[in-house]
Amino acid sequence: MIDQLAPEVAQSRIAQGAMLLDVREPWEIATAQVEGSVVIPMRDIPQRLGELDRSADIICMCHHGMRSQQVAFFLMRAGFERVSNLSGGIDAWSRAVDPAVPRY
Repeated sequence: MIDQLAPEVAQSRIAQGAMLLDVREPWEIATAQVEGSVVIPMRDIPQRLGELDRSADIICMCHHGMRSQQVAFFLMRAGFERVSNLSGGIDAWSRAVDPAVPRY
């Protein structure tokens, strides 16, 4: 089971050192991005697993939370143990945490 984090909980975990893994497409990143996030598009995750720390607390994020949920499951199956999903994605982040992040 993948933990679903509310934006405020994710923000707190990031402040404590969790990695925010943004799995959206480049055009989406150009539209809106959370500062400090690590960007690896969903399609590139399998080839770029080596860039991720297996012991890190990783919070996956996409636009609304569906693609990131799939990535979180993939990471867990690949042996990552501390993986969660940002419920509602960057859209929820913009509404709840940082309204300066554009919604699209």
